[in-house]
This record gives sequence, structure tokens and C-alpha cells, in this order.
Amino acid sequence: MIKLEHVVKRYSGERDALKRVSLVIDKSEMVFVTGHSGAGKSTLLRLIMILERPTRGRIAVNDIDLKFIGSKEIAEYRRQIGMIFQDHRLLFDRSVLDNVLLPLTILGTDRREAHRRARAALDKVHLLRRERAMPLELSAGEQQRVGIARAVVTRPSILLADEPTGNLDPDLSREVMLLFDEFNRAGVTVVVVSHNLSLISQLDHRIIFLKEGSLI
Repeated sequence: MIKLEHVVKRYSGERDALKRVSLVIDKSEMVFVTGHSGAGKSTLLRLIMILERPTRGRIAVNDIDLKFIGSKEIAEYRRQIGMIFQDHRLLFDRSVLDNVLLPLTILGTDRREAHRRARAALDKVHLLRRERAMPLELSAGEQQRVGIARAVVTRPSILLADEPTGNLDPDLSREVMLLFDEFNRAGVTVVVVSHNLSLISQLDHRIIFLKEGSLI
């Protein structure tokens, strides 16, 4: 479960990016977060990931108060979260398989187990046949799916996605969203930031609206 209580995020010299936001996302729920550019959508994800800290208020994830997670515990905390970005951030000098293996390599996972899990993740996003390809040989949609495979290879309980379909055409965008839906049906808590209201309105999940940092 993700719980925000009266969360405020203020940047130096700027207006509040989030204004007393209170929100509960249940375990194994999938939600969309939408709103205009600058509404605070990405800030919300960054706070959950502890990429930033709130100015005021409380955030708890799986009953852990993030206020009490120190810098030494952040890496361990983040292991339960998979993060997907709009630009997918692949390493273009490594193969598709090596990109997906990277989080497991960092964790020190046994090589044979790591390869098994990486191939299973690629299979879930329908890219196992491209495991030896280089990222630049893939389409934009395929590159984004590699990013999704890399995010889920550690078997996170929470999946966060920040505008994951921003660079994709409508058909590919729907395909990516349906992948998130599959992970959610497997029990993963999924939070997707998207400005594509026409697409997310077609899917049967809660939509959270932010406007100028406030929940509406």
C-alpha cells in the first residue's frame, strides 16, 4: 500500500509542486495519474522512489514510513520498486539481454538464475527472440518494452511508470498499457503517470487527477 498524508513539496524559489496531497493506493491496485504539464505528477513518483523528500507531510509504502529511511537504507528500499521512464534509458552499447540483466548483476544474483529471470522478463514483453539485438536495432515501442522488462526483472511489488507512452503512436501506447495491466493482474501494484486521458479512460482502473499540485 502507498499512503500519502498532507504531502507538500516546495522547490526553492518556486511554487508548491504538491499541495497537501492525501492519497491511498491499495496493494495490488493499478492507478493512473494525470493532469496538465507541471501539475505535480512526476514529483509524486519521485517522492515515492525517494529521489526527493517531501517538504511536509508523511509518505508510507508497505507500512514503512519513508521519513525514517536513511541514505544507507534507500538502495534496499528501492529493490521493491521498478521504475520506467519515458526515455527508457537503455545502454546502447549492450545487447537487449545485457540491459535486462543489469539490475540483477548489480544485486549479485547468481549468473544462471539471472539469465533465466532476464529471459523470462523478455518473454513477458514478447521480446525473447530479440535478446541478442542491440537497442538501436529495435523500434521505439520495442525499446520501451525492454525498459519494462528491466524494471520487472527483480520482481518488484510496485511498478512506477512516468509517461511511458509519451513517444509512442496510439497502437503501441495501448500495447504498453496492456502490459502494465498484465503485471497488475499478477499482483503488482502499478502507478502510471500519463497525460493521454483518451487512452487511460478506456482501461478499467482508477484515474487520479492533479491540478497545480492539488488532488481534484
